[in-house]
Amino acid sequence: QVQLVESGGGLVQAGGSLRLSCAASGRTFSSSAMGWFRRAPGKEREFVAAIRWSGGTTFFADSVKGRFTISRDNAKNTVNLQMNGLKPEDTAVYLCAARSRAYYTGSLSPMAFDYWGQGTQVTVSS
Repeated sequence: QVQLVESGGGLVQAGGSLRLSCAASGRTFSSSAMGWFRRAPGKEREFVAAIRWSGGTTFFADSVKGRFTISRDNAKNTVNLQMNGLKPEDTAVYLCAARSRAYYTGSLSPMAFDYWGQGTQVTVSS
């Protein structure tokens, strides 16, 4: 079993920045990719960004390209999401996800990931 714990959410004004972190733990942690999704009130879970564990190839939703970056620390089993230029429409619960299956091809579907964190709230005021 893999446990994912997010941190770093909060309230920020439009144009501001936040950095989210996700720490993965478990008896044996083996992941081909980790990612971030978000869920806004009344909306479906939406892909934000992902990173392959090996090689570090990154993937982003069009809505966050150029504003968000994703990085990983293999030694600490953590993945970070740096969010700059935040907009009110970025307000959501942000969820960390991990994929235990083989090679991640960049799918935006939540079904591509196997483990989920509880989420951290990000609120952007206008």
